[in-house]
Amino acid sequence: MQKNIFKNNFNNYWRNVDKSILAGFLLLFLLGVFFSFASTSFLAGERLNKDYYFFFSKHFIFAVLSIFIMFFISSIKLPIIKNFFIPAFIVLLISLILVPIIGIEVKGSKRWLDFIFFRFQPIEFIKPFFILIIAKILSNDETKTNKFSYFFSFLVLLFLIILLLNQPDVGQSILLIGTWVAIVFVSGINLIYIFSFLGISIFFIASLLIIFPNKFGYITKRLEVFLDPSKGDSFQSQKALDAIKEGGLTGQGMGEGILKYSVPEAHTDYIISVISEEFGSIISIILICIFLYISFRIIKKTILEEDKFLKISLCGLSSILIFQTFIHIGVNVGLLPTTGMTLPFLSYGGSSMIGSAILAGIVLNFTKKRFSTHEL
Repeated sequence: MQKNIFKNNFNNYWRNVDKSILAGFLLLFLLGVFFSFASTSFLAGERLNKDYYFFFSKHFIFAVLSIFIMFFISSIKLPIIKNFFIPAFIVLLISLILVPIIGIEVKGSKRWLDFIFFRFQPIEFIKPFFILIIAKILSNDETKTNKFSYFFSFLVLLFLIILLLNQPDVGQSILLIGTWVAIVFVSGINLIYIFSFLGISIFFIASLLIIFPNKFGYITKRLEVFLDPSKGDSFQSQKALDAIKEGGLTGQGMGEGILKYSVPEAHTDYIISVISEEFGSIISIILICIFLYISFRIIKKTILEEDKFLKISLCGLSSILIFQTFIHIGVNVGLLPTTGMTLPFLSYGGSSMIGSAILAGIVLNFTKKRFSTHEL
């Protein structure tokens, strides 16, 4: 009896899920496991004097957990997600508020909460739910005016930005601002309001840089070095760019790259450079194409979607996926200042992977075939 129920549920899931998007997400997770071995073995064995498979084993475990989370979220009924995401956002928001109080400091920033068996970065989990919150606000028929809903969504964004800048984490702040702009633009907001909100955000961030130079001085320093490398140390960015050039089209070969020996965060913030150096720019281009194809499939579903909440949500989820990917790549190729942004699905890190799994699960759930309004 239970076997038949499982079989029927699986057949129903397989019939309705977007197989192209599912295949894309699974491929990225599997490639992430493979590239983790290539980028972390030296770090574990030579620098930390641990087993060469230490980080790879952790990455593999997180990959399995992330895939399970993705399948679980994508298989539950839509009304459950609609009832669950607001409490989930509130709980995660509380965890983000607690970061400056009980969080641990790593390299001058407090971004993590540390539990006995697991250290996690709350913002990585919050991002997908932030998008759903904004979509809920903008699609709520009970909201009296569009202006109020846009303003309320901006207040939610601004509150998160304040919490992130306090860590400080400018990269994630910029990512959320860009995603919010994409969402409200698609929802039909007047461009005057977008520029007004952007102006407020830029003024707010610029004011913090001026008022608290000790806390945010590193940001202005990075901007200065980015605009004029002679004004400071651009070692990591230059090494990442050199690695891409050295790799050429076909790469130096697995294990033959030198970036992971010289840059501490090569397995996270510079993973695309490690991949390009050892496996060639052709592999990096293929990875970019996978991200673009997934986003194309999501956007295609978005255009056909009639439910306003789902439409706005899918727009935001595809936007944050593309923005984060290109911020990571932009930093690695020297087009953007250093921000410390991971590459979704591929960079080492449990928080990043689980956050990507939550996003993937929601996308797969929202893009499934639905044959009646009763399912909504």
